[in-house]
Amino acid sequence: MQKITPTLWFDDRAEEAAEFYLSTFGTGAILNVSRYGDGGPGTPGRAMMVDFELFGQRFNALNGGPQFPFTEAVSMAVSCDGQDEVDRYWNALTSDGGSEGRCAWCKDKFGVSWQIVPVQLMQLMSTPDPAASQRVVQAMLSMSKIVVADLQKAHDGA
Repeated sequence: MQKITPTLWFDDRAEEAAEFYLSTFGTGAILNVSRYGDGGPGTPGRAMMVDFELFGQRFNALNGGPQFPFTEAVSMAVSCDGQDEVDRYWNALTSDGGSEGRCAWCKDKFGVSWQIVPVQLMQLMSTPDPAASQRVVQAMLSMSKIVVADLQKAHDGA
């Protein structure tokens, strides 16, 4: 049993969002959908709560209305194994109304903030050479989507 489950508050697109995340990451499942009834505050038949799983992590998606929009104060960080994975997730999340941010941050079409981070970023920033580490940080600060080859060049002083 998972002790802590993040709940994402959507206006009215929770089910669509869960399906989008499943198609984007290519893993997981919708575990349960609770729907509004005739006496509920939402549209009868519309999803109220969607329980889903990505990479073994459970999430709840709630259709709660427009009172609480997403902000960058909370984001989902995705560890990526190389540039191909960074490109795939970045392109999917920023498409169709999503947007690019700085330093690996982006928003999807629902307004959820994501950090698409290659594992190589932390490896290159953790070098014993402080000058190389600083060059990597400066390179990262100039990027939107992280480009691993450019981080490596900065690390190597090229």
